Amino acid sequence: MQICKTIIPADLREPLTGLFELAARKTAVLDKRWRASDGAPVITVRGKYTTRQWTRWTQGFQYGDALLAFDVTGDKQLLAIGCDHTLRDMAPHLTHTGVHDHGFNVVSTYGQLRRLVLEGRLPGHDQELQVYELALKVSGAVQASRWTPLPEGGYIHSFNGSHSLFIDTIRTLRVCGLAHLLGHELGGEQDRKINLLERVLQHAGTTARHNIYYGEGRDTYDVKEHCGRVAHESIFNPVSGAYRCPSSQQGYSPFSTWTRGLAWAMLGFAEELEFLRSLPEKDFGACGTSKARELALVEKAALVTCDFYIDQATSSDGLCYWDTGAPNLIRLGDWRHMPADPYNQFEPVDASASAIAAQGLIRLGVSLGSRGKQYLLAGLTVARRLLEEPYICRDLKHEGLLLHCIYHRPNGWDYVPKRSSVPAGESCMWGDYHLLELGLLIWRMREKKYYKFF
Repeated sequence: MQICKTIIPADLREPLTGLFELAARKTAVLDKRWRASDGAPVITVRGKYTTRQWTRWTQGFQYGDALLAFDVTGDKQLLAIGCDHTLRDMAPHLTHTGVHDHGFNVVSTYGQLRRLVLEGRLPGHDQELQVYELALKVSGAVQASRWTPLPEGGYIHSFNGSHSLFIDTIRTLRVCGLAHLLGHELGGEQDRKINLLERVLQHAGTTARHNIYYGEGRDTYDVKEHCGRVAHESIFNPVSGAYRCPSSQQGYSPFSTWTRGLAWAMLGFAEELEFLRSLPEKDFGACGTSKARELALVEKAALVTCDFYIDQATSSDGLCYWDTGAPNLIRLGDWRHMPADPYNQFEPVDASASAIAAQGLIRLGVSLGSRGKQYLLAGLTVARRLLEEPYICRDLKHEGLLLHCIYHRPNGWDYVPKRSSVPAGESCMWGDYHLLELGLLIWRMREKKYYKFF
């Protein structure tokens, strides 16, 4: 990746202004067309959002888009969309015991509303604040209850079952952190009190140990030259607690790196680093550990994954294809030293992974201070490219904001346009949301402020 050494947040003011103006218009138009009874919008097909009934894991992103766009534009129509739909449509997500996605759906809606109230952006919403915080407590406890114990801790298992640890969950873990911050705990059998921060720390630790590779020879392919690669899924024997093998649902193979999974790790660990730093030492002592130990663990995971993204996972412009081991990448030639080509005929680009990764790079850079300048510059470099054509979608007839996003390449769930052999030109709801969240982060930094979920 070729990192711009001089870029600063202020350089992106004009493209960010355009992004949020587009978001305001497209979010309002989609809201008029879409009905919650239709399910959750997931991906576009020929420029129109469509659903895919699976777990509705993207519904919170739809309403979160409106809240993020309101944050920058001040458009009260967007606030009404985000607030009304959250209170009317999001309650079923709070007690959904079958998914690991609580931090996606709930923090993107109730969490954003809570933040806006605390920042003084929503005067008169003090009574509603209790609703938002109760929702976060409930959701955090429900997510934490999806627990597979291990000899060294445990993890929140994916919707695949108790044997399955997804890398995605490191980013949804934040709802458990918020619930802890609000003084909540999970009640177990015989009134057992389960510390939600302990679940956060144990899940993060298990993920860091088993889904991230450090070049330490854990298997034949764990070599120093590929330190920082990520397995989408880790498989355990839930009876004995033994680790069995890596796996992948949406990547090419268990031994290659699905780039959206890499991005979830980059952002999830960087965000957890920010969150854990904000907590007092006594909170860690109550979990039988120390703050220094836990910070070292999440910082190491954030560093190696961000390094892998910069050095091995991207094209020269900082954007990535859908998997670093995708079989036809070789047909693109020296792709790491060329700008990504979303219209190539061999392997698709995943701009949604790049948007998530850019935020992780920036947050790690800020957390590290003077040590983190390279990561900050890298994140801003990626953001600038995403805000340019052919990635930003200025066509008002197309309902998406961020083009060239991939959902599930192995299953063939992405639209392939005519005269093409790979998906291109479409958007996804998490890509749009994370582009806006990235945009808000940089917008705040331009104003010498900073945005954190907590």
